[in-house]
Formats: sequence, C-alpha cells, structure tokens
Amino acid sequence: MAIPVGAGGAYVVSPGQSLTSWVVSPRVESFFPGEPAPAEDRVGYRFVNGFVDVGDLPCRKAFRATMPGRSIEPETDWPVDHLNLPGSNRRVEFTGFWHVPTHVRRWLRSIWRADADGTVELLLRTCGGVRVWVNGIERVRFEPFLRNVESETRVRLPLLAGDNEILVHSEDLAERDTVWFVEMELGGDMPLTVLLPVAVDRDALARLEALARQVRPARDVFAGAPLELLFDTPPGVDLPVEVRIVSHGHDRSCLAVSETVLGAGEPRLVVAGSERVGSGYHGVRLSLGTGAGKVTRAFDAAFIDDLAPAPPGATLAERKRRALRFAARRGAPRIGRVLAMLASDDGEPAAMAAIVDATLATIDRAEDCSDFVMVPLLWLAGAHGDRLSASTADRIRAAVLAYRYWVDEPGNDTMWFWSENHVLCFHASQLIAGRLYPDDRFLRSGRSGREQAALAEERLGRWFDSVEAHGLAEWNSAAYYPIDFIGLLALHRWADAPIADRAGAMLDRIFTMIALHTLAGVPAGSQGRAYDKELRAGPLTELAPFATVAFGRGWLNGGVAALPMFCAGPYAPPAGLADLVDLAPGRSIEARYAQGLESGKLVLFKTEAAQLSTVVDHRTGKPGHQQHVLDIRLAGHPMARLWVNHPGEDDPWGTRRPSYWAGSGILPRVAQHRDVALLVADPRAARIRWTHAYVGRDGMDEILIEDGWLIVRSGRGFAALHASNGLAPVESGATAGHEVRTGEGPVGWVAVIGSGDAHAFGAFRTRLRASTVTFDREALRLDFSPDGRETLSLAYDGAFSVGGRRVAFDHTGPIPVLTHDSADPRLDAFPPFFA
Repeated sequence: MAIPVGAGGAYVVSPGQSLTSWVVSPRVESFFPGEPAPAEDRVGYRFVNGFVDVGDLPCRKAFRATMPGRSIEPETDWPVDHLNLPGSNRRVEFTGFWHVPTHVRRWLRSIWRADADGTVELLLRTCGGVRVWVNGIERVRFEPFLRNVESETRVRLPLLAGDNEILVHSEDLAERDTVWFVEMELGGDMPLTVLLPVAVDRDALARLEALARQVRPARDVFAGAPLELLFDTPPGVDLPVEVRIVSHGHDRSCLAVSETVLGAGEPRLVVAGSERVGSGYHGVRLSLGTGAGKVTRAFDAAFIDDLAPAPPGATLAERKRRALRFAARRGAPRIGRVLAMLASDDGEPAAMAAIVDATLATIDRAEDCSDFVMVPLLWLAGAHGDRLSASTADRIRAAVLAYRYWVDEPGNDTMWFWSENHVLCFHASQLIAGRLYPDDRFLRSGRSGREQAALAEERLGRWFDSVEAHGLAEWNSAAYYPIDFIGLLALHRWADAPIADRAGAMLDRIFTMIALHTLAGVPAGSQGRAYDKELRAGPLTELAPFATVAFGRGWLNGGVAALPMFCAGPYAPPAGLADLVDLAPGRSIEARYAQGLESGKLVLFKTEAAQLSTVVDHRTGKPGHQQHVLDIRLAGHPMARLWVNHPGEDDPWGTRRPSYWAGSGILPRVAQHRDVALLVADPRAARIRWTHAYVGRDGMDEILIEDGWLIVRSGRGFAALHASNGLAPVESGATAGHEVRTGEGPVGWVAVIGSGDAHAFGAFRTRLRASTVTFDREALRLDFSPDGRETLSLAYDGAFSVGGRRVAFDHTGPIPVLTHDSADPRLDAFPPFFA
C-alpha cells in the first residue's frame, strides 16, 4: 500500500508496489455487437468448472479488427466520478457483468512528482487495453484485448523534474462476466511520489480513505432492523454520506436511498428506512464526502424478515401452495413471479404486464441469461396461454420464434452456451418451444418447430448421458442447482419419455444431495460453484426455499427462478429424504460420492447440530475458480458458518472468480474422515501467500481461542479449527470479527465438529487441548493425533492414512452412499472422533 505524504492526497509508492491513486472518470458505454454469425460448437458435453475458451465471438472479432491502434484524442475535461485510493486492491478494477456486448471505457489521471529528469519503470498488467499519456504525449499503447485473460508488459515512461501529468485510457469489450482492470507496478529501485490532481482538503481526503477501507456491516444479518455500518476510527467532523441499497437481481434495482450524515466522533451509522428493503443479500453502495473529493465503496449486507424459520406445512401440497402465494406477492420481478401469480390466482394485472414486458425485452435483446427466463416464459405460455391477451400471446410467439437456441444459429450476442446449466436451459427451451409451435418456422435456424424439438431431444440425450455418468460439475451449488431446476422441472412437466423420466431421476438425485447437506433449514456444504452470497447468507439463497418446501423447515425468499415451477408442477421429491435432513439427537451419518468430470470427491459428516463437508483430492495445487472446498455449518443460527480458503483476490468485497472468500486462488489438498478434515495448502507461488478462515460471528454463542484452536459453539453444535502457522483474528478493517488468518507459506489446517450439551462441549474442548498437530513444511505433511485415538495423516502428494492404514477414496459414483450411520450397526464400524 502507498504511504501518504503528510496530509492525504499525496503518496510515496515504493518499488514492487502498485500505483493506485487516481482520479477516475465516469464509465462510458456503447453497444458493440458485431455482425451476426454462427459460432464454433465447442460443447463436448464434458463440463468443468472455470472459464472456457470458446474462441472469439462475432463481437470480439469486430472489436479486435477496429479498436487496436485507432487514434484516440486525450480527454481531460471529464467530470470526476470517484477517486481510486490505496486500499486492499492493488488494481484499479472495474470488473462487472454486462448482459450484452458493450464497449466500456474510463479515463484515469494523476500527478507523478520527480526530483530530476529521468525515466520510471513499470510492470503494466491489464485485462483490456491501455493507453498512457505523459504530459500530453502518448507514451504507451498496450492493447491485447484478450477476453478475461491478464496480459502484462514492461514499460518505461520519461518524467521531467517536478510534477508530471499522467493520463490513462482503459477500455475493453464487456462480454457478460468481464474482468477489467489496469495495474501499474513500480519497478526500479527508487520510490515515486504520486499526487491526486483535484482540489480537495487533503486532511479530509485522508479521513475518507481510511473510512472507506474500514467500513463493514455491523451484523451478519439484519433481521427486521435497519442497516448499521461500523468504522474503526470515527471522523473528526460531520461527514455527508449517501447509501444506496440495490438488489442482486438481474436488473440491480435500487431498493433504498439514504442521504445522511456520519457525525463527528461517531463510529457507526444507522441507515434509516433500510429495514424495509425486504429479505435478501443486497448490494450497498456507499459514497463518503461530496464533489471531487467523494470516495465510494461497494459491499454487501444480508437482510431477513425473521430469523426463525417458517412453520412447516403438514403436506408437500400445502407447502407448495404457501410458497406460490409468497412468490406471487413478494417474489422478485421476474417471469417466475407471473407464473406464481397465475398458478395461485393472486396477481395484479399491471404488475404481471410489466414483468412480461421486461422479460420479452431481455429475450429480444438476446441478453446473457435470457435462457433462464425463456423456459418459465414457455411454461407460462403452455399452461396459461388461454389467460393471456391475444396481443401478449402474439408477442411471446414472435419472441420465441426469433430467439437463438444454439451456437449453430447466427447471432452477435454474448449468451453463454457452454456451462452445464446453460446447456440444459438452452436445450430445454428449444424442445418446449418446438413443441408449443410445431408448425411455425424459427427465424434464426430456418427449422420448423418439430425439427427444433427433435434436435433438442438429441442434444438433451447427450447432456443426460454426461451428467448421469459423471454427476454435476456445479455440485451442491446454492447458486446453480436452482438454475438446473429451471430446465429439469420444465422437462419433467413438458417433455415426453424418456426425457421426462430422465429429468425426474436427476431431480431425485439433486434433492437427495440437498437433503444430505441441509441442516436446520439451510442448505450448505462444499460447492462446485459458489459466490459470497451463497456462503455468507444461506437462508437467502435461491436454493433455501426448495429445502423449505421439500422438507418442511426453513425460509422463503424472493427467488423465483424455478421455485414456482416446482410448486406449480407435478414433481415430488423421493419419500424418506426427511430422514436425512433432520437427524435424531445422538445420530451421525457420513456420505461419500463423486460429482463432475473432474471428480469432485465429496464427503459429508452430519449430526443433528453440526455438519462438515469437503471436496477431497480435487485439482490440488492448480488455480481455483469457485470451488468451495471445506465448509462447516452449525444448527444454532441460520448464519452459523465457517470455512477455510485461499483468497483469490485482494479485496474482501471483490467480485472476481475466485474472490476473497468464494473459491481458492490455489486449490489445497483435502481429506476427511468422519468428523475430522485435514487441509494442506501451499500458496507460495501466489500473490497472496496466506490462507484464512471465515467465521459467521453473529451466529455463534461462543468463540474461543485456546491452545492454538479456534473453537466455536452455536446451540448444540460446535466446531474447531487449527492452523499450523498460527491463528490471528483480524480485529479491524472490512473483515474485523469474521476473519482469522494464518501465517504465510505452506500450512496445515485441521477442522473438527461435535455436538451435544454443555458437558459435551466442555469435553470437546478438553480433548482438543490434549490432541497434537504436527506439520512438516518441507514434506508438506500434516499429522493430527486426537486424544486417545489413532493419528490421521495427510500429505500434499495425496497420501491419506488413519492409524497408519492408507485410506483411499473409492466411492467414485455420482450417487451418494452412506458409509457411516450410527443408527445402523452395519455402517458403524469406525465411529466419529469427536461428534
């Protein structure tokens, strides 16, 4: 981080540090589609996690043909959008999500002060393209324009003695999830002084800078209460503040705006009126100060109407009816809400019309993720077409016939056809659309509806062949199981055998996995793809209401991507799954199975009050994406959650994949046996060389650090973490109270869970203190010897043993198998260590 020079606004940057002090222009956007064309069909129905190279789409081909090397006149008279100040992110980052191909640009400006004429050496990194002007002369033109691929080059900039104006133009083509940043790392052996070219009170700017780094929500979840923000160091003067709360939905709609004042000496800010925003994991956009000196910060906060789960309905049919009514009245403004309104006869015509209009606009523009709304729109047309006006029915028909259903049809969009959830939804859309309009001609393909449906059946057969054999690459994903449900529930309802039967069987599999990983109404566990919101706010995920309806306990929320299809359709989960959801006191189970082509080898251990879930032996030592490898969930509170990961970026509130909390920059080696998991990480080759743990603090009744163990209790469930490099709770800044870091370099982590009463918790702590943990940093070998039990040993090369016996993971099928059940003597040969 740069060091301020005297008052705020001037910084000394040392060699090896990045220059992050800039005045930033507003973002300039323009639609940039290119010419429609078919794309190369690279879908081999062998699905993996992470970004897939799909070649240049028509939009990028046009962009790379016209943008590099063009003449750009330097602009300096733009209004200041915000200041980018030194903080947790070494990059000046504008990463985001755009649903259509969009040319995005920003200008950056700063002053670099030199003692004498000379040159400055920089390592320039970017996703996108960069131009640099020094004192009005263009000196750098670096324009790789590779989609989401970081490129770097070394440059030398001439500086004159005194102050030099530096102007940077950063741009890219945004195609859905877009990594867009510029970073300048100072080389050489001399520091550089950087100043911000704006007329601001430097002392005030320093205060704003500190406040922006420190700000955090006061609680893990706000239950019927207004948002409260905490700061480590209160301002010395009254400070104007604007707070905007926006949804995480497709439209990022604004839910609340508050213009207020953070009082001098006040370490917290209560945002009046924010208690009415409704349940959800919402974005918070904070602006501190006014005018050119304004500083912004973006983060998230969880809101819930009631921490207590909804009372269970007696039957599945009753729970479905209740959820439909909830979705009709309180669902997000998506097409699933209209389906709920019609299915429950509870809807306002004006509200339905507005949602249908927005849905058709999304489809007509071929926005990314439009396949997710096309399927429920087709359900709506098929099930309730007689209740639609003639004009609405005609508009739906026109949109359906004009849509692009696969890469072999010409298009100039950025729709994503290559992940397992999108492939399913595109094929389901093609099949149902063809069946609804069998005699019509589909405009992009030129095929009839019957031909579209026949081709979709063939393609769906390949999709089912893959996932039936390998399982799902996005295992247990609270974000993407609901998307899988869009396609599967629609096929179960609208397709003929054998597709409908295969869809029903896959739904059975998924609900079985949800049952295993749901504790006290919250689906949790290791996940093939996770975001912060799926980890930090379990009851607010789109998956949580499915568990509520299926199993009778939990929370409903505004998610309507697929829930109305579940509730309005004929599918029912297998009988007996409730026996895996809520275990009787004293009972424990372990399940093992594999998911995905890359063999996500999954282990779950569960009691009535605690749950430990891991993916073991998964791409160890390779860069991660969104794989969530080790998860602990306790039953005493819906936010009682812990996990361990290697940060994938610097900013605790960043949005990269992997991010600070979701996924891992470098994947570790993991093994689990019953209620104990071992994790060995080697982050030495990464920018961030330490690992850490997240603690859902407000969900815990007790948090202790004893003899190197972090020990927590929530209700009757408890857990403990140990790291060989030591544990240091973070007590200030954005992650205060929730982050526990370990030292740099190779590290071994031990995770243990248990459950019971106060006496059991005391015994748990006593046994932990009497246990030993050793880690060989050279051999990368972790040994854990619980008090009175055999030693568990894990090596980074993969060898795992219990009591000297090599333990291999041999449950490689995609269907979960119970390998331990304390209620079944046949499956109780090796009892838990602590539970």
